[in-house]
Amino acid sequence: MKRKAFHKLSYGLYLIASEFQGKKAGYIANTTFQITSEPPQLAISCHKDNQSARVILDSGIFSVSVLKKEVNMKIIGDFGFMSSGDIDKFGGVSTITAQTGAPIVLDSSVAWFDCKVVNSIDLGSHYLIIGEVVDSDEISDEDPLTYQYYREKYKMFSPKNSPTYIEKAVLDAEAAASPKVLQEQEHEHDHEHEYVFDGKNYVCVICGFPYNPEEGDPSVGSPPGTPFEDLPEDSRCPICNAAKEYFKEV
Repeated sequence: MKRKAFHKLSYGLYLIASEFQGKKAGYIANTTFQITSEPPQLAISCHKDNQSARVILDSGIFSVSVLKKEVNMKIIGDFGFMSSGDIDKFGGVSTITAQTGAPIVLDSSVAWFDCKVVNSIDLGSHYLIIGEVVDSDEISDEDPLTYQYYREKYKMFSPKNSPTYIEKAVLDAEAAASPKVLQEQEHEHDHEHEYVFDGKNYVCVICGFPYNPEEGDPSVGSPPGTPFEDLPEDSRCPICNAAKEYFKEV
């Protein structure tokens, strides 16, 4: 079985949010789709380890914000790669509520749906949660963000709790066995050269931010000339807030 074939499936990228007893939770999803027209219903997939799953099931409500093509990458970093228990994901974004009371994120969104949970199915690692749409609105006529565009533009990988997660080692092994893919990878590496500086450098795989040792990172007190390895372990990308582990050497 060739895992890269799964990349040919079409997805969008969405921000799912909910709230229960004053606790907000949210995550980035690519498995969100309409399943019925009357009544209008959406289905979402959420990993059992996500705090959002428990909040959605306990509250019985959730919202879906359709992200725009030129999304603010900090939203992807905060909601897609961080835990609600570690940071306040909603502190820096604009939200509203509609009929259910679930928080609806407006930033970097082109439309939203307000849903009440009508069913959930245990699928092993994930819950499939079905919600009836009780309200919705279009914010902008801008193009929505697709998973293909996100992956091709930013060369990103899915987080481990994503239903579409594939280990990088598996993709690398498949690429090594495919001359065509190898040629494509070489072309991608040429594109990445724009981030390369003299010496040993690292790039955030979430938003593409390049760490330049010559400039250091004043935000964490690292002066110019600080190698990436010497940055504090709790250092984060200044653009998308990704942890140090999400940087790769270039």
